[in-house]
Amino acid sequence: MTTATRAALLDRVATAPISWGVCEVPGWGYQLPVHRVLAEMRSAGFIHTELGSLGYLPTEPADLRRTLAGNDLSLLGGFVPLVLHDPGRAAATREAAHRWARLIAGGGGQFFVTCAVSHPDHWRLEPLGDAEWAVLCASLADIGDIAASHGLRQVFHSHFGSLVETDAELGRVLDGSDVSLVLDTAHITIGGTDVVELLDHYAPRVGLVHLKDLEPSLAARLKAGELSLMQAVQRGLFPPLGRGGVAVAEIVARLEESGRDLWYVLEQDAAIAEGDLSAVAGLRRNADLSLDFLRSLVPAGAGSGATYNNHRFPEG
Repeated sequence: MTTATRAALLDRVATAPISWGVCEVPGWGYQLPVHRVLAEMRSAGFIHTELGSLGYLPTEPADLRRTLAGNDLSLLGGFVPLVLHDPGRAAATREAAHRWARLIAGGGGQFFVTCAVSHPDHWRLEPLGDAEWAVLCASLADIGDIAASHGLRQVFHSHFGSLVETDAELGRVLDGSDVSLVLDTAHITIGGTDVVELLDHYAPRVGLVHLKDLEPSLAARLKAGELSLMQAVQRGLFPPLGRGGVAVAEIVARLEESGRDLWYVLEQDAAIAEGDLSAVAGLRRNADLSLDFLRSLVPAGAGSGATYNNHRFPEG
């Protein structure tokens, strides 16, 4: 899957603050201090992270770079929820996109991760009509130009609870635009898309990969409305890689066989309660288990990446 002329797989794996329970959703849970999260990331072996919720990390580019560099970390990109379907909000959306792009680019990132939402404070309201879909798809080209003007690559993230959640909705974006995709292996699966079949038709459209596994019974309860996303996450919706129902090994093999140096972001959405030390320890344990799983996918003799060659995983 890797060759001597390519960046090793594990050298192309980043993380994100959500794996340590840091989320923009109000009431999501206890937000660990920045210094603790960044130290945990670096201790686990990561050297790149996504931005996370706006305001958790510094919002001035120089301060952001300094904070990350203090923990030997670099920025890979940032998740940006935007209202794309409403012409009446187009000016505000473009202004927001420029602000986010300046921060991501100024912080050293590469990817502008767009997510389509109904409203900045309400991700999904009513399904879109045909006219709104046309506006959304046209807006993606506009946001792509804004991202490119800041030296960034736009990638589009379908996400549970956003305007593009289901297989049919993802199809509207694929058919109506040429935007590159974030292949979020769990959120796409929750939406009803078979990720392997998606790769059969759209593999060249994949620009970034968010790696998650998925506990099928909890995913079913989430889709049925029996659990909220936070409740499902607290119960273990996203287990360590290789311990759920997503064909992670097959997906990674397919992507690596393409010969492209794709970036992967290891995301295991988490929510913790203040003072729950066992839960905090579990976050690091899950990251270690997932990295161990990815290491097992690297062929013998191919090298597992300079960053992780000396990584030691806990016993048990």
